[in-house]
Amino acid sequence: MVQGAYVLRLYIAGQSQMSQTAVSALRRICAEDLHEAYTIEIIDVIERPQLAEDEQIVATPTLIKRLPPPLRRVIGDLSNRAQVLIGLDLKPLVHKHAQI
Repeated sequence: MVQGAYVLRLYIAGQSQMSQTAVSALRRICAEDLHEAYTIEIIDVIERPQLAEDEQIVATPTLIKRLPPPLRRVIGDLSNRAQVLIGLDLKPLVHKHAQI
């Protein structure tokens, strides 16, 4: 794993519109803000209810930032990019060629 990489786990419930919106939004946020320094695991609580119970998931979609600490959660469709970044305390990575 890349140093400073993010490990994100998204809990969804089936292939609902809200689940699909959350998956798309998360992939877009990661691609635009975290570049290649992330891992996403998508867990369908219908298929893996025990894992959702172990994580105490009470609503979906729920996104959990597992690494780096501290663990953070955001609930909802993740369509508000700024809210997701703030809620998970994600710090967008700067391109190597960015001007300062």
